[in-house]
Amino acid sequence: MIDFNTVTEFSHTYCIAICAFLVPANLLTTLVTVILTALNRPRIQIWASVVVASLWATAMIFHVFCWFAIGVVMPPTYILLVMGITCLTINVWAIAHPASMMQLIRVAVSVVRGSLQRKKDLVILERRM
Repeated sequence: MIDFNTVTEFSHTYCIAICAFLVPANLLTTLVTVILTALNRPRIQIWASVVVASLWATAMIFHVFCWFAIGVVMPPTYILLVMGITCLTINVWAIAHPASMMQLIRVAVSVVRGSLQRKKDLVILERRM
């Protein structure tokens, strides 16, 4: 049986190391999920990525709750909580409705490409003057 006191003590003792691992792990695995969804990869690959990313996001949320349990209310705790919930939401979205995620990604990519093309056109015009 897992002792709650032992888990919270571990969370408090190794907070910096836990966060140093969970923050990049959350961001990278969620990014992999988004990329796999954007590339329209097979569902099994997306599911595998979602499972790993959701594991890290859930661990981050529980880590933050351990700090809330002892009364630590600071901006970093809220920032980490929002990050964990956001990553978890994105991963659930990738499974629940991948078509809408792909559509949003396509719009974002086209906006970025258009912006880069305009900058490139401006540079060419400036060189001609």
